[in-house]
Amino acid sequence: MTAEANDKKTHFAPELHIPNGTFNIDFYIKFGATEHFIFRNDDGSIHVAELEIDGAIFHLHETMRWFEANEPVTAKGVTAVIGLFVDDVQEVFDRAIVAGATGITPVTDHDYGYRQAMFKDPFGHYWQIQKKISSGKSI
Repeated sequence: MTAEANDKKTHFAPELHIPNGTFNIDFYIKFGATEHFIFRNDDGSIHVAELEIDGAIFHLHETMRWFEANEPVTAKGVTAVIGLFVDDVQEVFDRAIVAGATGITPVTDHDYGYRQAMFKDPFGHYWQIQKKISSGKSI
């Protein structure tokens, strides 16, 4: 799905907070994201960037203290888990690791009908890469 087609449907576009003074978001490009736009502050640091992974749009935004949103390092913990549905969980997980992510859980087929893996990106955001593989078992 293209970004233009995505604009015509209701969808989530998570905003991932990054530390003020961040100049480099190369991890996301190495991971396979396409940059739509990037706005920089006067010092060249990133204010906001819009990125897309196979039709899934997300934003990186410098931490804005006026509404008390923090990136995971300052918050000292996970602030959200980004769930990304893909066709090939292993390939996407491996691509993230090569780009600089840290593996949290390996690719696993679960009884509830999902193949999933989790990694942490260099800014501390957790991503759950997943694919529905069956209707799952009753719990």
